Parts: sequence; C-alpha cells; structure tokens
Amino acid sequence: MSALISAQEFANRRQRLMQSVGSDAAVILPAAIHHRRNRDSEYRFRQHSNFYYLTGFAEPEAVIVLLPGRAEGEFVLFCRPRDREMEIWNGYRAGPEGAVANFGADQSFVIDELTQRLPELLAGRRQIHAPMGEHADFEQQLTTVLVGLRARSRAGVAAPVAWQVLDATLSEQRLIKSPAEIALMQRAADISAQGHIRAMQLAAPGRYEYELEAELLHEFVRHGCAAPAYNSIVGSGHNACILHYNDNNKMLADGDLVLIDAGGELDHYAADITRTFPANGRFSAPQRALYEVVLAAQLAAIDCVKSGASWQAPHDAAVRVLSQGLLDLGLLQGSVDEVIEQGLFRRFYMHRTGHWLGMDVHDVGDYQQNGNWRPLQAGMVLTVEPGLYVAPDDETVDPQWRGIGIRIEDDVVVTDAGHHVLTAAAPKTVVAIEALMGGA
Repeated sequence: MSALISAQEFANRRQRLMQSVGSDAAVILPAAIHHRRNRDSEYRFRQHSNFYYLTGFAEPEAVIVLLPGRAEGEFVLFCRPRDREMEIWNGYRAGPEGAVANFGADQSFVIDELTQRLPELLAGRRQIHAPMGEHADFEQQLTTVLVGLRARSRAGVAAPVAWQVLDATLSEQRLIKSPAEIALMQRAADISAQGHIRAMQLAAPGRYEYELEAELLHEFVRHGCAAPAYNSIVGSGHNACILHYNDNNKMLADGDLVLIDAGGELDHYAADITRTFPANGRFSAPQRALYEVVLAAQLAAIDCVKSGASWQAPHDAAVRVLSQGLLDLGLLQGSVDEVIEQGLFRRFYMHRTGHWLGMDVHDVGDYQQNGNWRPLQAGMVLTVEPGLYVAPDDETVDPQWRGIGIRIEDDVVVTDAGHHVLTAAAPKTVVAIEALMGGA
C-alpha cells in the first residue's frame, strides 16, 4: 500500500467509481504487463496507473473486480499466491491474504482462478466497464467468459450486454486531484526542482549531456523517486531544437544553451519541469533576448490559470506574447494579429502550451467538452510550457538566432483562489540562473 495515499482514500476512489457506473455494472481491470527487456532481464515493473489509483497494489499478474452492491463484498482482487521459492528470487508477494489484510479487498483469490470465478461474479450484471485495446490476452479471456455466460441465458443466467470502455469514466475522476495527491505532486516537484538545480550547478563546457542526466537521476532517486517520470531530455546547442531529443550524448560547448526537460516520479505521480540555461553560466545577448520572450509568454500563460478560465486561455496568451516578441526581434514581419491568424509563429513554436499532469506525465482527461475547450476547475494540474526553437539551418533569419532552442515549463495546480506553481523552486529568471551558476 502507498505510504503517501491513505487506505481510506483508495477505498473512496473505488466507491466513487462504483457510484458512477451504477448498481448493475461490474468494473474489471488487469494489472500492467511485466515486460522482458532481453533474455533473462526484465524492465522494472511499474503498475498501470488506473490499477494503482484504485488499489495501491503494485504487483503484476493481478485483476480487480468491483461489483457495486454485492453482499459478499464489492472489491475482489485476484493476485499471485504466496510462493516461498519465487519470493526468494523475485521479492515478496501479498498473496490473497495480504490483499485482504493490507489492500482493503473484501475477497481475494489466486489469479489462476480468474476464469473459473468470473462467470459467477458477472452473472446478473448488465454491463461491464473494462479497458479496450490495451491488454489483448486479458480482453480475449474476458470475451470468452462473456460468450460462455450468454450461452447460459436459456438457463436463466443474465449476462452483460454492454462493454463500456473504463477510461471514459475513470479519466474524469482522476482529472481532479485530492489534497493528498496535490501534496504528493508538490513533493515530486520539489525533488525534481532540486535535480534541475544540481544540473545547472554542475554544468560546464566540456561535460556531456549524459553527465547532467546522471545528476538529475541522482537527485531524483536519493529523495525517493523510483525513476524519472519519462525519458529525460538534455539537449545542448542545436539539440535543444529537437522537441523529444533524448540521445543525451553530446559534449557541452562554450556558448551553448542547455535545455533540460526532466521530472521524477514519486509513488506513481509525475513532475515535469523544463529549464534552459547557458552551459558557461552566462546568456549571450541573442540568447537572453529570446529567453526573455519565452519567460514573458510563460508568465502571461500562468496568469490565465484559474478556476472557470478556458483550457485554451493559457495557450492563447502565450502565443500572443511569443508572436509579438518574434516581431520585435525581427524574426517575423507583419502585425501580431496576422502572425497569429496565419499561424506564422509555428515556424518557431510548433507545440501546445501544456497538458494535464498526474499519475501519467501526459495525464488522462479530455481537453474539450461538447466541442468546446473545457473550463479549468480547482484540483486540476497542468503544465505551462511555451518555447521558441530556431532551426540551425534556417537561412531566413539572422545567423545570431540560428540553433537557439528555449523552453520553460512549470507544473501548475488550479485552486479556488487562482493557481499555485508546484515547481517554483526551480530558478527560471536570467538573474537567478546566472547567480546560481556563478556567472553573474
């Protein structure tokens, strides 16, 4: 069970979901698959976010079944049995006894009994809520059970007649974070900010991008993050213009900017921070000019984050500031309205200004409702990450701008009073960065 989310909160999540699906439904969800890396080596197991959200159970080869109103118990967990020999090799298991004692299951059975017991559990339920297109073997197993149930209809067995995709219901529930979740994400953000600070302090011409990646990982892990929330991006020089760069193998050169997009994952919750800084501790005049435009755009976007505001509002604000900045610096020509209406800014800013953040770095939740951008609500967490990227081979701009890539990203929670920046501990002004790096 999670040390940071209480057993009662996990129980409350299951109850909310069961209320949402209705008394005639069943929720069925398998654990993540434990993938092999190569031969006898496996990737470190990371539980499926929906599964962990509902249970806090971090083992593979498990299935949860939620049955609203069932007299014998609404929460059934299938899992691996205790096995002394396997535990010696691969670690302790909860087993059915531990699933009940430590994870709040009303009943628990070994996973090998799943197909035997599912027909009894699903009989009389009119619909199931389960994933689709994620776990082919499990979905085939579940389909076989449902076909068998329907074959017994002449014997009076009522079988489910609808398969609802679970994500549609659960994603909306996960979108609004509880106070405990926000506190956990604040801790993940603080740890990640310290990683960025450490990387800035140790950056210097002659070091390699992977050395800075190692410093990030050192800070994440020593403070309790099991791993990065995603593959860390450490792009110096022209590599900063590659949005999803992660080769991280170039030597930092004097005069380079370094763009780091990295965050730790703490108890299945992600942080996501981007900072851009000079390898030698001092921004050049062109670097500083573009950087100040991106920072102004980010601050304008963050100001738009408030309950009731449109999801689109931060993006629109950032685009206007970036467009005006590109005009002021001579990288584009025309009026700001023309630049925006014709999409001319996309030469230098080709992505959105943010995404939902939570258990997944690109977290669940729709961005539109009924064809309109959804309003922000207290408890939502999003990133705000404008940038400018001038291709190194763009001969239409003055050479001083070519090859400069800048992005600034923070994690922001919507509050009743407006917003709170979770990642504020990571320096982002020119003055603060240069002072930290000793270049001021």
